[in-house]
Amino acid sequence: MSEETRPESVRELFVRHARRDGRSVVVMRAVEQGESCLVEAEVFPAGSAESVRPGPYTFADAREATAFVTEAVEALMYLGCDVQAA
Repeated sequence: MSEETRPESVRELFVRHARRDGRSVVVMRAVEQGESCLVEAEVFPAGSAESVRPGPYTFADAREATAFVTEAVEALMYLGCDVQAA
């Protein structure tokens, strides 16, 4: 298989799941995809039966993606969420 037709390598780096009062608030997943990293999010709005998927957010490398998720996790914890690795 040539370099052009080979599927891009995707590797999951980590997943973070935030809950508040036992209810899912957001799930963030960081994946390495070729030369960049993506952070995918699934957000569960209060009072809604359906989740929304903003993004994905693209970063140059795993360090930048990790910094983004770390800041989001800190904000969620400040707001009273319990955040765990999934």
